[in-house]
Amino acid sequence: MANSLMYQEEMFVLLAPGQEEEILSADELLVRLEAVLQQHPGDLPRDVAKRQGVAAQARYLRDMACEWDLQPGQTLQWYAIRLEK
Repeated sequence: MANSLMYQEEMFVLLAPGQEEEILSADELLVRLEAVLQQHPGDLPRDVAKRQGVAAQARYLRDMACEWDLQPGQTLQWYAIRLEK
């Protein structure tokens, strides 16, 4: 049986076009995703657009995806990481 600690996502690495990678907490990632969602309100993937409100959309992205194509050639990516064993 898998250890439940494998599924605890406390920290993330965020890769944004033209920027250095950032290490963020789950809450910090939500804030960043909300900001990007507000900048791209009409470019939402269908499954994200079904969610009511920016906060719910950001939670869905954080929990169910790991990338979002902002426009051709520009992809925002985030991955859960573990900082200690």
